[in-house]
Amino acid sequence: MASVIEQCQVAPPPSGAAELTLRLTYFDHTWLSFGRNRRILFYNLPISKPDFVQTIIPSLKHSLSLALKHYTILAGNLVCPLINSSGYPELRYLTGDSVSVTFSETIDMNFNYLIGNHPRSAKEFYPLIIPQLAEPKDAPGVQLAPLLAIKVTLFPNFGISIGFSNHHAACDGNTIVRFTRAWALQNKFGGDEQFLENDQLIPFYDRSIIKDPNEQGMAIWNVMKTFKVEMRDIIVIPNIDKIRCTFIISHNEITKLKNLILSKRPNLAHVTSFTVTCAYVWTCLIKSEATTIGEKEIDENAMEYFVCAADCRARINPPLPPSYFGNCIMGYVTQTRRVDLIGEEGFTIAVELIGEVIQKRMKDEEWILSGNWFKEFSTIDTKRLFSITGSPKFDLYSADFGWGKAEKIESVSIDNGGSMSLSKSKDSNGDLEVGLSLSKAQMNAFAAIFTHGLSLL
Repeated sequence: MASVIEQCQVAPPPSGAAELTLRLTYFDHTWLSFGRNRRILFYNLPISKPDFVQTIIPSLKHSLSLALKHYTILAGNLVCPLINSSGYPELRYLTGDSVSVTFSETIDMNFNYLIGNHPRSAKEFYPLIIPQLAEPKDAPGVQLAPLLAIKVTLFPNFGISIGFSNHHAACDGNTIVRFTRAWALQNKFGGDEQFLENDQLIPFYDRSIIKDPNEQGMAIWNVMKTFKVEMRDIIVIPNIDKIRCTFIISHNEITKLKNLILSKRPNLAHVTSFTVTCAYVWTCLIKSEATTIGEKEIDENAMEYFVCAADCRARINPPLPPSYFGNCIMGYVTQTRRVDLIGEEGFTIAVELIGEVIQKRMKDEEWILSGNWFKEFSTIDTKRLFSITGSPKFDLYSADFGWGKAEKIESVSIDNGGSMSLSKSKDSNGDLEVGLSLSKAQMNAFAAIFTHGLSLL
C-alpha cells in the first residue's frame, strides 16, 4: 500500500553535535515497559512525485539534520543493562548515530478519507508508520534500542503524511512536540535558528536539577528489572473491526457542560474545559461498553479507573524550564464504581472526581518525591483503566513545514486500547478534538450517546 522511494539514515551535522549521555530519572523509568508512541501528521500538499523527490525529500533531510543538532539524543539509543548486570539505564548519543527515515509513495490510499473525522478502519493507518524502529542491538552488558523512526509518505497530487515512532522512555509529549515544531521551523525557514530560540525550542538537558532525596529512581529501576523490559518495537496491527473516529467538542458545548456542573455543584473548585471533556467522554464510553459485552456480563460494582497525566516541569522545586528534555509527567488516578458512572449523576460524579484529584496532586511535591505515585499504579486493574494521550496545551497543528498547518493529526497509539487522544482543534482554539479507537459496534453506540447528550444541553 506504500512503496518505498528511499530509506536513509539522517544524522546531526558532524560539526555541531557533541556526544551526549543522559541518565534516566524516576520520571522516565515507568515508560520502559510501555509501547512506543506513534502519531501521524497529514498535510495538504498537491505535488507530483518528481517534485516530492527533487524538492521535498532533500529539504526534509537537511532540516531534520539541523533539528537533530539540538535534539541529538533522539538520534541515539536507549542503553538498557541486561538483567544480570549491575548497570543503570541511560540515553546515549555517539558520533555516527542517526535516525531511520523512510520516504514512500502510495497510489491506492485515499488521502481525504484518512483525514476525515468519520469512522475509518484503524488498520489503514499502519502503512504510514511501518517500518517501525529498528531491532535492538547487543553490546557488552547492555542492549541498545533506537529512540526515533520517521516515515514520510506522498499521496500524489493530494498531500503527504509524516509518521513518528518514538520510545516513551526518552521523552514525553511536551518534548516530542517541541522537536516536531523545531524540525518544521528549520524546514520552513531554511535553518534560521532564531525561530528556535524565540519559541523556546532549544532543549534543556541538565538532569542534575531533578532532585531525588529518597532515591526513588533506583527503587523504581529495581522494580522494573523484575519485569522483562521489551526492547523490540512490536507493532500489532488491529483487526478489521477496529474503527478510529474523531469527535469535536465545541467551545459553546464545553461552556454548557461547565454551566451544567456548576448548577449542580456551585462550590466545585476545578471545573475546566479539560475536566468536563474528559468526564463526559469517560461516562459516554462506559455506557457504550454494554453494547459489545452485554449488560449481564458487566459487574456494576466493578471499579473504573481514570488516569490523566500532568506536566510537572513547573511543579517541582526548583521548577524545570519548559524545554526540559525527557519525561516530566505524573499520572493522577481517580476511581469509582461503574454503577456510579452510568447513572443520572454519572457525569457530575466524574467531573468532581477528576477535578478533586487534580486539585489534590498538582502542587503536592512530596507525593512526587516520595514515590507513592508509583506504588499507587500497582493497585490499578489496567483492564478497567481509561487514560489520555496528548494535551490541549500542545499545539501540534501549528507545526508548519512551509506547507501551512497540519490538516489532521492521528495518535495511532490509542489503538492499543484504554485511552483517548485529546488536542486543540485545528480550526478553533476554543474547541477540543477527541480521538477514539473502538470496535465498530461500540463506536456506533458511543457516537449515539455522545451526540445525544450534547444535543440536550
